Amino acid sequence: MATKYLFFTGGVVSSVGKGVTAAATGLLLKERGFKVAVQKLDPYINVDPGTMSPYQHGEVYVLDDGAETDLDLGHYERFIDIRLSRVSNFTTGQVYAEIISKERRGDYLGGTIQVIPHITNEIKRRIGLVEKETGAEVVILEVGGTVGDIESQPFLEALRQLRNEVGRENCLFIHVTWLPTIGATGEIKTKPTQHSVAALRSIGISPNIIIARADQDIDRSLCDKIALFCDVEKNSVIPMKTASVLYEVPLLLDELGVGELVLNKLDIKATRKPDMRPWKKLVENVRKEKPTVNVALVGKYVELQDAYMSVREALKHAALANQVELSISWVHSADLEKDKGWDIVKNADAVLVPGGFGSRGVEGKILAARYARENKVPYLGLCLGMQTMCIEFARNVLDHEDANSSEFDRGTEHPIIDLMLDQRSITDMGGTMRLGLYPCVLQPGTKSATAYQITEVEERHRHRFEFNNAYREEFEKNGMVFSGLSPDRRLVEIVELKDHPYMVSSQFHPEFLSRPMKPHPLFVGLLKAAKERRKIKG
Repeated sequence: MATKYLFFTGGVVSSVGKGVTAAATGLLLKERGFKVAVQKLDPYINVDPGTMSPYQHGEVYVLDDGAETDLDLGHYERFIDIRLSRVSNFTTGQVYAEIISKERRGDYLGGTIQVIPHITNEIKRRIGLVEKETGAEVVILEVGGTVGDIESQPFLEALRQLRNEVGRENCLFIHVTWLPTIGATGEIKTKPTQHSVAALRSIGISPNIIIARADQDIDRSLCDKIALFCDVEKNSVIPMKTASVLYEVPLLLDELGVGELVLNKLDIKATRKPDMRPWKKLVENVRKEKPTVNVALVGKYVELQDAYMSVREALKHAALANQVELSISWVHSADLEKDKGWDIVKNADAVLVPGGFGSRGVEGKILAARYARENKVPYLGLCLGMQTMCIEFARNVLDHEDANSSEFDRGTEHPIIDLMLDQRSITDMGGTMRLGLYPCVLQPGTKSATAYQITEVEERHRHRFEFNNAYREEFEKNGMVFSGLSPDRRLVEIVELKDHPYMVSSQFHPEFLSRPMKPHPLFVGLLKAAKERRKIKG
């Protein structure tokens, strides 16, 4: 079978749910027996999202091979339960950097470099790497942004060319669009969708399927209208109301016949019958009435919750495993420094301090760790959340009053957290941290080992600073347990308090490997401890 390509484009507005729709469609195809790979094409000129502000881009999602990628890759991995690599995401910046590098070397023999064919050829080359690396039978490509954006034009032109090169019978264009509602009348409008499809058609692409999104029920007559004006078959306009449960999206698409529609249009046959029962059970569990556990998430970027997308989803997965309803209270760490937000922290059943960079709000994270330690509140720290837990311990248990990280105070006498040795000669900011999958050996009898139920794990990292081993013996004598270490025992990966219900922190980011059906053990352990704190049975 020739490799089949599904191209997802977005219309009207960004954040229309294109990434989730692509991920859910990938699951439907995987359930029908196909090997699926996914790729996100990001039109921005940054080389990758690694140096971008979380307020603009949301979280940076890290893969096994250390690629810093778009958060949509988290959706792909969580829904389809696959492990992606750096070929699964590229940006305009990477494309231009490659072309300019070749031009500087003289690879083009003095020829004029143009968007067509040079840029579009590089885009097609990178798309081809997915099938070569994965051997996928179906490759799903999502074009970031919205049709009509000037940045996305080279990507769309490359897809138009690719369609002719691999054969129209092997390509499917799926356009995900938004149907806005006029507040005064409650009327759903299709005109913006018509315009976005007209923009696509103006560059030579006609969508084969239109998924029309709205916050309310979409009448079939509106779908027929879209089909008429956009030159799409009536059964190829799919009305998709916003789901109340994220993980219901694959079920809704399946019920609407999207899986079979894609197979019919690509003229391929399923090798097995899809089994969506685990997803139905998952959604049923989400909707069940359950006792509530409240987690205070103390972060630096809480104004944009997408900055903690994977953390939020990992908490949801763990809540389902513990049969509790999750309530997340978002606390800005800088507010705690101003004596604000403490009522939220004090009413929480658990505290979670996620990662971050820079000194702003760090003292608030340290205060949150102190509160959790002194009041025996279950605590999970991730990356910077581990480092602030260690700084707090040094200040208030070991009496090193000026203890800090050399990231925030280069002159501190007690650099509990210090720059990794192999990071000290690095000057470039992007893609130069300790990134990707590294092994961690768990120490027997610890809470971490109990949570994982195995002796060695591999987890994804994203950091430059680490625990300073000069303080390891002093910490251990005073009740800190180094429960996870690198195989050579040089790097501290997990710390926990001996005399505490659950105060565990990791230098890595466990949230990236949590899945709806396979919640991450450290998150499960946190919510189990929170549940016990509330004295919830079962």
